[in-house]
Amino acid sequence: MIYLRSAKDRGHANHGWLDSWHTFSFADYYDADFMGFSALRVINEDRIAAGKGFGTHPHKDMEILTYVLSGTVEHQDSMGNKEQIQAGEFQIMSAGTGVRHSEYNGRDDSELHLYQIWIIPQQTGLAPRYEQRRFDVLQGRQLVLSPDAREGSLKVFQDMTLSRWAMSAGQEEGYQPAPGRRLWIQVVRGEVKVNGQLASTSDALAIWDEPAVTLQATADSEVLLFDLPPV
Repeated sequence: MIYLRSAKDRGHANHGWLDSWHTFSFADYYDADFMGFSALRVINEDRIAAGKGFGTHPHKDMEILTYVLSGTVEHQDSMGNKEQIQAGEFQIMSAGTGVRHSEYNGRDDSELHLYQIWIIPQQTGLAPRYEQRRFDVLQGRQLVLSPDAREGSLKVFQDMTLSRWAMSAGQEEGYQPAPGRRLWIQVVRGEVKVNGQLASTSDALAIWDEPAVTLQATADSEVLLFDLPPV
């Protein structure tokens, strides 16, 4: 089964300084049919005005992943981290027993564009943790998240992996999930066909009970492929 989550059908909130699209129920956007997918709880695509951002606020018992598409994030948290996250970098924060942080657009002359993704951890009460890394290979696949931090990936406390795929127009790639696993494919840019289903920039595909998937790029494309545990 392949379900297309069209970009235009997502929840939308425009606060002036923040233009945010919600794949799943978030804040004032609620849809009982879109509360998450497997361990994924939030996928927000945010555009943040120059010099603006999220003031200090708390999180608990959540794996919070930020992927910067353009611009610079200024991050500060209660663990003592004060970092800049540049375009092409991923940052993961395990909120665990509790953490407070702020995130601002570090530029005063341009918009910040990012994905914020929340993943439900396998266990609660973890020690808070912070990591960031650049994954910007021009072509091919890179492992971004894994439970054992293999191949230089960031560690995530969940039975899942996240891979970043960069594909050129006309390229075809296959993926075979283990039985019972669920896949989520987020199209960051470009246009791909997944088992014949067309998806474009900011669209996503929820996939289950498919023994294999074939991705065909009809334009230069980048996708995020989440391999997730059964529900």
